[in-house]
Amino acid sequence: MTVVGLDDTDSRETGMCTTYAAAELAERIREAGGTVQRRLLVRLNPAVEHKTRGNAALAVHTDLDADRARSLARDVLELAQTDDPKTNPGAVVTDCTPAEVPPRVAEFTLDAIRERKDPTTATLLTDTTGFARLQDGNGRGLVGALAAVGAWATLDDWTYEHIAYREPDRWGSDREVDAESVRVAASRHYPAVWDTVDRASGYPVCVPRTPCPILYGIRGDDPDACRAVADAIESEPIDRRATFVTNQGTDVHLQDGTVGTVADDSAYCVTGTVATAPETREGGHVFLSIADGGARLQCVAFEPTKRFRDRVRALCEGDRVTVCGEVTDGTLKLEKFAVRELVRTEPTTPTCPDCGTRMSSAGHNQGYCCRDCATTADGKVDRPVERDLEPGWYEVPPVARRHIAKPLVRGGFDGATHPER
Repeated sequence: MTVVGLDDTDSRETGMCTTYAAAELAERIREAGGTVQRRLLVRLNPAVEHKTRGNAALAVHTDLDADRARSLARDVLELAQTDDPKTNPGAVVTDCTPAEVPPRVAEFTLDAIRERKDPTTATLLTDTTGFARLQDGNGRGLVGALAAVGAWATLDDWTYEHIAYREPDRWGSDREVDAESVRVAASRHYPAVWDTVDRASGYPVCVPRTPCPILYGIRGDDPDACRAVADAIESEPIDRRATFVTNQGTDVHLQDGTVGTVADDSAYCVTGTVATAPETREGGHVFLSIADGGARLQCVAFEPTKRFRDRVRALCEGDRVTVCGEVTDGTLKLEKFAVRELVRTEPTTPTCPDCGTRMSSAGHNQGYCCRDCATTADGKVDRPVERDLEPGWYEVPPVARRHIAKPLVRGGFDGATHPER
């Protein structure tokens, strides 16, 4: 067996897509007489600033010998948009099975999903393991290529994405996809297929807005259901299709953390108590902070998360929550949160049991009294508070969801869930 990892062939400005390069490589492998066992689409750390969109790296698993696969990979890398100085393609080719990569490579994969890795580390590890490497520019593509090589040995939660590609002469032009056919097909196959349409806005999330070759991508837990949705979509002509095994929708980027120990450029699940009430600031972004002991962590729900912000605004000081998201400049960008405990009462001035009027202060630390009836109370009393939240998990809508973030509809969460569709 041979594994070919690819990364960084695309450009924010001029398009291309590394999934397309992987699909092209798979086709050339078949033309060369090889068999493609699977194509992997591996989402890496979403906090990396030089990513194009979803920070994807790709791998192709094949029975073609490593030398021939390396030659084909070299040809495919010529598709990379190297006129863009920010595009630095790389490929790594192994001569072992996907499950038998060295443990250090498997560890590198998980690190690349949760932390930042540099090209020098990737280059040294590739060379010491005896894998072949191909690169252009500063070698940054080797980071994702090596991470994609180790993914099958590292990860155990996999989903699928079926991608339809545009005819090359249409790249960069407006896409022709019938939104109603997308909505009907998505509804028919939900929840096996998810994050296809944002139901509140009607926006077809599966259709990208970049100049890349992708017409649409259908994600879900069942590859046959993903293909069935794709088959039902009315659109412009399709050049080719490919189904990828992927770590999208798995939350593998999230690490367990504490309020006082999170670090920038990684993503965490952190539990604490709401310390400052949610505040809507300029631009519609909603901020709050949580505390644990003497440590505090600021959190934010950005405006593009839309109705999710209403869930955040419904939190109160004293609520116990678990927050999940990427940390940047000491602030956690909310992807989802779980309500663990809700404040159900609030202290209020007591009322007189005889006349029903609100009592007045009897003086500093002297409780309250009714000036008409002379009744007294030692202090404030608790009254019930109506809450618009229930315990459980809440998430951003599909239109704002990161590729790697796990939709609540997939299940496996430690509490009730309130999925967004």
